[in-house]
Amino acid sequence: MIRRCAAFLLGLGVLLQAQPAGAESLTFPLDVIRGAVVVARLQVELAATPESRAIGLMGRDRLAVDAGMLFDYGRPVMSRMWMHQTRIPLDMLFVDADRTIRHVHAMARPFDETVIASPVPVRWVLEVNGGGANALGIQSGDRIFLEQSPRVSLPH
Repeated sequence: MIRRCAAFLLGLGVLLQAQPAGAESLTFPLDVIRGAVVVARLQVELAATPESRAIGLMGRDRLAVDAGMLFDYGRPVMSRMWMHQTRIPLDMLFVDADRTIRHVHAMARPFDETVIASPVPVRWVLEVNGGGANALGIQSGDRIFLEQSPRVSLPH
């Protein structure tokens, strides 16, 4: 069973990497706000299934400055992330059910298999380029707002 699951994930990763140059994945605008001010606007991919969360940004050689991936657990959990097969440094922003960024883990190292755990239960983890949170002015206490999409909605 484990071999089948690993083969499925490997095959899915290869399939995702096989997109032709210029092909776009489904993304949604996400705003990071402080008070009533938009601090940053990102285009995020959604990872809302166990399979998509397991793959995350593995195998990517780059991530646009204004891009990210939003991991949606559907409910608050103690998230445990790692950088297995992830080629680019990332910042991980741990976001609670009220859409507040509770912790920013900066500069997770490529290929590092050390577990990066949320300090509190979180509903979402937002990954951006390593150093991106600082460069964009994103910090703990900021909130996220994702425009409505057919696949996810954040409470207002």
